[in-house]
Amino acid sequence: MDFIIQKSLKLVESGLVPDQAIRAAIRALSKKRLIQEGRYDPEQGAQRYMEVLNMLKHSEIAIETDKANEQHYELPTAFFQAVLGKRLKYSACFFPHEKTTLDDAEEFSLHIYSERAQLQDGQHILELGCGWGSFTLWMAERYPNAKITAVSNSATQRKHILAEAEKCHLNNIEVMTCDVNVLELTKNSFDRVVSVEMFEHVRNYHKLFEKIQSWLKTDGLLWCHIFCHRFLHYPFEIKSEYDWMSRYFFSGGLMPASSTFLHFQDHLELAQHWQWSGTHYEKTANAWLENMDRNAEQLKPLFAKVYAQDAEAWWQRWRIFFMACAELFGFEQGQEWVVGHFLFKKKAV
Repeated sequence: MDFIIQKSLKLVESGLVPDQAIRAAIRALSKKRLIQEGRYDPEQGAQRYMEVLNMLKHSEIAIETDKANEQHYELPTAFFQAVLGKRLKYSACFFPHEKTTLDDAEEFSLHIYSERAQLQDGQHILELGCGWGSFTLWMAERYPNAKITAVSNSATQRKHILAEAEKCHLNNIEVMTCDVNVLELTKNSFDRVVSVEMFEHVRNYHKLFEKIQSWLKTDGLLWCHIFCHRFLHYPFEIKSEYDWMSRYFFSGGLMPASSTFLHFQDHLELAQHWQWSGTHYEKTANAWLENMDRNAEQLKPLFAKVYAQDAEAWWQRWRIFFMACAELFGFEQGQEWVVGHFLFKKKAV
């Protein structure tokens, strides 16, 4: 069976299989994942849910952080500038209308974040997992008297953010390159902690929330955006036919459930919860793939430089990655895998 799967993957990665067939296979694997995790069997689902929850509680804050960093940021920033929207937002965007462009969807998202995180000018704001600074730079522009401290695990991203800040004459940004496992910051110093699609790289939320609680001021808030399943949570592991994503793009990652955080409220208390349909991520990923294909002529030399003899395979792997994101979150009209927003306050002692 493993041999057949390996041969099938080789064929898919060759670029000879039509996208329509690849997408159909992804939908079939998504259905298998739901069955495997107990989506349609309450007894099995509850047992699996608790197994994963216990694993999370006994884990490090995050695992394989270097590997995850390498998987997404080995390509130069020029790749993401050609594929993502104007703000370089490497996360789900919000599409309120059929004709909404990717650039507009990025802006809609950032405005929603600000409103839900209750951001105000003059605050000291910490962003964990800042990517290429889409939210950090937006906050710095919108709130010129705020102080923004951004944390990334990528030195390349730090360099890009600081260059953009200088170009835009923004003097209220500090960018740190640090693994979240060892991140230490001044206690009681932040009005807000915000995070967009970083907590999916976290395992032990108890330890992380304990740190965040100590960094927040008394009336401080944590707001985060994560992709998640409405009922299930599961780690990405290289153990089965589902390991393609784990091996190439999401080592050490977690698909949280929308309820996962409810089990980690010793230090922070959930104040509000929102959800977007998965169709917003579907549209985001399809827009990334469209940009990638449209800019193939300029991007393929980058792949040749980075991946050498494996450039063609990696070109197709990135295309499959975007298709996988689109089909997963578009599954059942976006009603299984969704985007969750969470607002926490410090728990009263």
